[in-house]
Amino acid sequence: MTLVAILSGAGISTDSGIPDYRGPQGLWRKDPDAEKLVTYDYYMSDPEIRRRSWQMRRTSTTWGARPNAAHHAVVSLERSGTPVRVITQNVDGLHQAAGLPARKVVELHGTAREVVCTGCRARSAMADALARVEAGETDPPCLACGGILKSATVMFGERLDPRVLAEAIAVTKASQVFIAVGTTLQVRPAASLAGIAVEHGARLVVVNAEPTPYDELAEQVVREPIGTALPALLERLSAEGVEL
Repeated sequence: MTLVAILSGAGISTDSGIPDYRGPQGLWRKDPDAEKLVTYDYYMSDPEIRRRSWQMRRTSTTWGARPNAAHHAVVSLERSGTPVRVITQNVDGLHQAAGLPARKVVELHGTAREVVCTGCRARSAMADALARVEAGETDPPCLACGGILKSATVMFGERLDPRVLAEAIAVTKASQVFIAVGTTLQVRPAASLAGIAVEHGARLVVVNAEPTPYDELAEQVVREPIGTALPALLERLSAEGVEL
């Protein structure tokens, strides 16, 4: 059967109230200094950066976000019997919240819903760490070893988990249809997956408001809003098999 791989970026979650990073209204364009809060070297060396990072996490729109029509459309395609795997650059967990089995989601950049100790690597729930911040701890240390805690996401300056990346590449090479949705396809190595898909014979579809470096390789480029365009595209896939 046809394997559909979906690479999702920040644009798929904007309808859920989570702003993107590099789009026209993206966070990094509005406040370039905010990038320091998620840059590993700054975070590890500057207690003030860590305190600001914890306040950013505490007030993040992620916690109140709910899956939108695009997330639910992916789940509907999977439940129709079509083999689907999602490779996501997002850390919000909304694909799983919509009902997609966790084993079918490759989280390239980790998850914001957990924290990890930079010393002993112990992991725990982000909600527990944020409760400590609410209680007055401005930079809560690891309860196991006293080390510095960080979100279980891949910060700027950190390498992707090689096992996670290897899984993403394997899914990409096995796919017959590769849909890049809501991503600028500028951040490597995630962006390179689109090229790998085409090299291995997949049909590439790009669903994004802005042009991407891989548009010329795509069989189809969709500029319409993701919340309506992706459900329509996936509904056709479900009804017609591999036909787009």
